[in-house]
This record gives sequence, structure tokens and C-alpha cells, in this order.
Amino acid sequence: MTMQNASLTIGAVAKRVGVAIDTIRYYEREGLLPEPQRRASGYRSYDEGAITQLRFIRRAKDLGFTLEEIRELLALSADRQRGVKAVKQRAEQRLAAIEQRIAELQRVRDGLSKLVASCPGHGRPEECPILRALADDGELS
Repeated sequence: MTMQNASLTIGAVAKRVGVAIDTIRYYEREGLLPEPQRRASGYRSYDEGAITQLRFIRRAKDLGFTLEEIRELLALSADRQRGVKAVKQRAEQRLAAIEQRIAELQRVRDGLSKLVASCPGHGRPEECPILRALADDGELS
């Protein structure tokens, strides 16, 4: 990265990508974003590549990838031999995890829906089906 290309401040990068300045610093500390060059004043100086990489990270997070998985995806994106195949495998794994989480949430929703429907919304607390279910040691679903 040359100083000619590295002309963006951390604030400008944060604004363009839509993340907080602290988020950029965090990604640098975690090694997801390379340490930027410094101006003579000591301020960080970024190029367009940083914006591209930050957008990649943000979009991957939006899809549910963890920071460790994003680190792997970034490394695989440079692997011309097996990168695309490995990226697809990681995406398939993430999709399976999301589908499992959705199934769990649907089970929780169904259980809570039954409890809400069975509760009259008045009466003594010890007769409330919701409170009884929460106090019971059995499954809620």
C-alpha cells in the first residue's frame, strides 16, 4: 500500500462501510484487517482495499459467520487452487447451522405459543400455566 493510495482516515472508512471506528480497530487487533500505514502525524491511513475487506467482513457477519470463520474465508479467498470449493463447504456448514437454529426457534415458538394460549391472563399466580411450566423441570415444548 503506497501513501498515494492510502489516503482515507479511519473516520472516512467507517462512514463509507457503515461500521464504527472501534469496530475497525478491533478487526485490526484480531488480524482480520491488516495494520494500516501511518501518516507522519501518527493517524491511520487506509486505501480502497481496506474498504473492500471491511465490506467483506460485514457481509459475512450479516450471513452469520463467526470472526474465526471469516478469518478462514479471507484466507481461502486468496487460495486459487482450493479456495472456491472450501468457501462453498464453509457456506454449506453455516447454512446447516442456521437451519438447525431455525428449527430450534420454531420449537421454542410453538411451546411458548401453547403456553400463552393456555393462560387466561388472570387469576392466582400458582394457577398460571406459564409460571407452572417455567417452574417445572420438564421440557417446555
